[in-house]
Amino acid sequence: MQIRSLRTVFLFALVLLAVSSASFAQVRIAVSFGPPALPVYEQPLCPGDGYLWTPGYWAWGDDDYFWVPGTWVLAPDAGLLWTPPYWGWGDGGFVFYDGYWGPQVGFYGGIAYGFGYFGVGFEGGRWDNGHFFYNRSVTNVNVTNIHNVYNTTVVHDNVNRVSYNGGEGGITARPTAQEEAAARDHHVAPVAAQTQHLQEARGNVELRASSNHGKPPIAATAKPGEFREGVVASREAGAPYSPPANRTATAARGENGRPATPIHPNDLPAMDRPAAPNTGNPKLDKKYQQQQEKLSQKQDQERQKLQQQQDKEHQQLAKQKADDSQKQQTEQKHQQQTQQLQQKHVQQQQDLQQRQAPRSPAPAAGRPRG
Repeated sequence: MQIRSLRTVFLFALVLLAVSSASFAQVRIAVSFGPPALPVYEQPLCPGDGYLWTPGYWAWGDDDYFWVPGTWVLAPDAGLLWTPPYWGWGDGGFVFYDGYWGPQVGFYGGIAYGFGYFGVGFEGGRWDNGHFFYNRSVTNVNVTNIHNVYNTTVVHDNVNRVSYNGGEGGITARPTAQEEAAARDHHVAPVAAQTQHLQEARGNVELRASSNHGKPPIAATAKPGEFREGVVASREAGAPYSPPANRTATAARGENGRPATPIHPNDLPAMDRPAAPNTGNPKLDKKYQQQQEKLSQKQDQERQKLQQQQDKEHQQLAKQKADDSQKQQTEQKHQQQTQQLQQKHVQQQQDLQQRQAPRSPAPAAGRPRG
């Protein structure tokens, strides 16, 4: 019972944004008050062909909102688009929904992040024959280096800077049937570069809302994790921001009943098993399936091994009659170990899927069709 109580304490005191491969839309962090408005900033120049824009957003950590700068990210595979994360009102608090990669852009709260994300879908570019074409009317692309561009004027009515859906003053948008279908489609979790970008932002005190008051000094970067070169500062805050004195956050649970912030391997959601390969070559499909099963078995063994190790440390603490400080330090170490293992497994699954993905033919010259 003491261990269970400590878990509850840490879910309140050490709220982290966990990365999840299968249930990242269910991994939630609930905060009693809404995030600041979206700051006003310019989009940095696209660093190269194949990079897709991922807009900046407010995340939560260390009892404060912090700004995760917008950045250009290489798509994990041809044909995949980014659905941004968003905050939405639910269960008496503001709940965070993580972003994901997929063949279609899903619901992101109706938030007008800009640069092609104006509340519904994405107008900043499109895939054609395995190659991404940029809409220059809403994205910052150097045509000297990137020739796969087009110009389509985008008219949008959502021009406010509100950064959350629902609740008092929030966006009232609801998902369309197409967006609901996209949410059920195959997803790919944020890539490792995005996870590192998030952690870099979380560790930067100047990006905390209590420090920048809604006007972060680093609003966007040219590449993920690069916070010194090619950065863009906010021109102004989207609206005045003053957080309440009694700032609180709780870790909400997903449909599987697991805590949103995993402390032990048993708290982690089940890994998403990729769909059976279908390359048209039965022998190759069998080989790929065996590779997937081998990786899944190895990851399950690593989870069990870490859980057994942590259980043993709990037993030792009980025998030693450790005080609360020692127990808290151990739980914090366990949380870090679990998060690192989870990130490692997500990256391994992504790497395997990329190696098994069919190679796209070279794109045809010229502009995209229709």
